[in-house]
Amino acid sequence: MLAAASGVAVTARRCVLGGRRACDRFRSAVPSRSFIGAHHAPVSRRFRPGLGRGRTGGTPIGDTVVADIAEVSSLAVRRHVLDFEDPWDFESVYGVLHDFARKYPFDEENEEYLVHITTGTHVHQICLFLLTESRRFPARLLQTSPGRPEKTPGTFSIIDLDLSRYDRLASRFRREHADARTFLKAGIATKSATFNALIERIEIVASSSKEPILLTGPTGAGKTKLARRIFELKKQRRLVQGEFAEVNCATLRGDAAMSTIFGHVKGAFTGALADRAGLLRRADGGVVFLDEIGELGLDEQAMLLRAIEDGVFTPMGADRDVKSAFQLICGTNR
Repeated sequence: MLAAASGVAVTARRCVLGGRRACDRFRSAVPSRSFIGAHHAPVSRRFRPGLGRGRTGGTPIGDTVVADIAEVSSLAVRRHVLDFEDPWDFESVYGVLHDFARKYPFDEENEEYLVHITTGTHVHQICLFLLTESRRFPARLLQTSPGRPEKTPGTFSIIDLDLSRYDRLASRFRREHADARTFLKAGIATKSATFNALIERIEIVASSSKEPILLTGPTGAGKTKLARRIFELKKQRRLVQGEFAEVNCATLRGDAAMSTIFGHVKGAFTGALADRAGLLRRADGGVVFLDEIGELGLDEQAMLLRAIEDGVFTPMGADRDVKSAFQLICGTNR
């Protein structure tokens, strides 16, 4: 359920408790009730749970949770019913919660929001985390735990997903970025502010984007080496699983260009004695580097554009398209 309040918004859902036995077992430590009552939570104006259609002991879960809160607080409760077809289906749960977050009139100027992730199915908790981390829910996370032994007050903690607020984590990220920039520079330190700024931009793009990258510079400037470093950095961070494939387009002409990049089937042209996968298929899940891309023919460029946009292309002589999820890096001296 999603709950909102002046000062606090709390999310929880008790559908997974299922039968009466589970409900009885946790009755003394119902998370929402425990938080609102035992900890005197700073909920001052309203509490809006959004509840599924499950039942506990024959009673709708929404009624049960409202009754739980009423036992420990005079807080008025507003319910928003969210209908989950299958609380264990990720796509379904995420879609319902995402739609709710998109339509809900959050008032960040006057209210602070918390998202309670202790209860619900594991899928429900994952979806709530993702939506909060991406700021669909403009909130912090609330986590509660039952008391030990039972029937004693539990504990709660509030987690801010803005990692920049945590000094040790922030310094760790700074070290990671510094190491990545050093790696891209092949360990060579430089005082050039322009070059350092360029490497910093490349590191950010390489770590966060799968879009094509164009490297420009004169022949011999090190474009191929930098492209390989970008691939190795992405590999270290588990952003790619495939291999690195490269070719200098200035060395390709005619059928050889088509065959090298897109592959061919046996008999596609004179001398095609066997099938050839081509660079794009070889780099499925990895990176393709095409140096001197300006030397590639217009026909090949048109086919390459389709492969980039749609992830499919047709090898020479083939009747069917093939798929490849590659990232393209190009180089040119123009």
